[in-house]
Formats: sequence, C-alpha cells, structure tokens
Amino acid sequence: MGSAEVSPQMAFARFVRRAIDDAREERGWTVTDLATHTGVGRSTVFRWLAGDWQDYPELAKVRGFCAALDLPVAAAFRALGLPDAGAVPRRRGAEDGPVEADVRVILERLADPNVPAEEKHHIRDLLRYLARRPVRRAG
Repeated sequence: MGSAEVSPQMAFARFVRRAIDDAREERGWTVTDLATHTGVGRSTVFRWLAGDWQDYPELAKVRGFCAALDLPVAAAFRALGLPDAGAVPRRRGAEDGPVEADVRVILERLADPNVPAEEKHHIRDLLRYLARRPVRRAG
C-alpha cells in the first residue's frame, strides 16, 4: 500500500472521530451518551476509532450510528470503501419498484435504533411466516 492510500480502517476511524467530536461539540455527548443514542456499544465505538477490525462493521450498526447523528450513511460507507448507500447489490435489471421500496423501508426500520425491539421482533416473525407460506398460483 502506497503512502497516499488510506485503508478502510483508517478512513472509517476518521469518519467516526469527526462524528464523535461533532456530537460532543453540538450535543454535549460523551462516548457513553453516543452509545446510548446510537445503539452502538462503547467497545465497538472504540474499536472503530482504533481501526481494530478485520471484517467490516455490521452495516445495521453503521446505519444506526449515522441515523442517530443525522449523518449521511453514504459517507460512512464511502469511508469503508463500499458502494454508495451500502446497498445490497441489486440484481441486473431490477427496477426500484414498489416491492424494492417496501423492502428498503422494512430494512431501515430493522436497522433504526429508535424502533423498539418488540416491534423489530414482530417484523421478523411476520417475515419468517411469509417466507415459509406456500405460494398460491393464480388461475
């Protein structure tokens, strides 16, 4: 790696450091406050700051971190070296129609630290039920 190249760990650590500094300055938050509001544990925040990870951080935690701090998720994913918005790669030719929009909303709710755990549990139960339900053919 040349001196001009920055690892995803270093770039993400800088992103997290800026976010923490801004939260401290604008909201008076400590790292403990940050952990409480974002749903990302203190030890995880410190690992991110240290660039101490081999596998990418859990994207749901990154999304929750960004949502709680009003930060663009795309900026965090760019720091990680991921495609914009960190979207799951779409199938070729997939249109962003009503099904994809609905799925995106569900995924956002599951990643949102402000959505109660009980509601997330109900969403997951319903998805499991729907996934196992036999498909009825029209006709």
